[in-house]
Amino acid sequence: MANTTQPAPFSLKGHILTPWTVAAGIFALVALLDLPALWPTVLFTANALLHTAPFILFAVLAVAYMKASGAENLIAKAFEGNPVRMVVFAALLGGLSPFCSCEVIPFIAALLAVGAPLGAVMAFWLASPLMDPAMFLITSSELGWDFAIAKTLAAVGLGMMGGFGTLLLARSPVFVDPLRERPAVGGCCGVQKPFSGKPVWKFWPDADRVRTFRDTALDNGIFLLKWLMLAYVFEALMLRYVPADMIAQFLGGQGAWPVIKGALIGAPAYLNGYMAVGMVDALLDQGMTQGAAMAFVVAGGVSCIPAAIAVWALVKPRVFAAYLTFAILGAMVAGGLWQWVQ
Repeated sequence: MANTTQPAPFSLKGHILTPWTVAAGIFALVALLDLPALWPTVLFTANALLHTAPFILFAVLAVAYMKASGAENLIAKAFEGNPVRMVVFAALLGGLSPFCSCEVIPFIAALLAVGAPLGAVMAFWLASPLMDPAMFLITSSELGWDFAIAKTLAAVGLGMMGGFGTLLLARSPVFVDPLRERPAVGGCCGVQKPFSGKPVWKFWPDADRVRTFRDTALDNGIFLLKWLMLAYVFEALMLRYVPADMIAQFLGGQGAWPVIKGALIGAPAYLNGYMAVGMVDALLDQGMTQGAAMAFVVAGGVSCIPAAIAVWALVKPRVFAAYLTFAILGAMVAGGLWQWVQ
């Protein structure tokens, strides 16, 4: 049978506005407007990438192994049994799973279609964008192991808060009949269909699994490299050009107000989880409080465009609004607790 699938339309924006071209444009502007700053900016970016390279390599290989072996299928077991247990396991697995925001879409759509409780799905949805193996390693290399562990705990805690909140309000008008009539199930990352059945830990005799390992490692490696490169470029520029006293005045200080501002700013300003690492590192150096930093990454991670699209594509606006509400409130709680610990 002839292949009748139409090729995707050419997107000029998608080919021009990439991390590579944006970084190249930034370097060109620096060269034009402040030539002496060009080499320090390039050097800072290169050194930061070299420092992070071992973490990137380990994360890429770990995620590729999980994909090729089919270990991600174990996540589905969190959505079986008692609803309370499902929420707990969904939050735990969401905080540790290798899914990106795009890959969550078909996975969650399938769970909702077979009747998985919305509370467990909400728990997974809230926790999944915040942390994965690659994110943990990148965060620990730049912001420290304590911050990475605290963010992981925040991801799980936020998932549980949203999951149990949804369970308690399951009969309310907000959560009754939550799905859109025809939810979208496609991804935006070229997501491969996961292997079905039990995991195959020794996957290398299987040519299809070896191909999946290779393709996943290559795709994730390029993804991490380009976004982290752009993140470090922005970090270098922020450290050079953004006055530290301005950051300290706005996001520094004591009390709850810096945490609240960190959460409210993180929601619309967050672009990419890996870019946020460099941005937060620079902001902390310039006076941002630890609590505001935690609130920023938690609120931003859940409400960033890919994660928000994943939710919007499947559920009605009132459920989407509840998702964002859980994210902002959870970010404020996480930031306040982290500030108190510090």
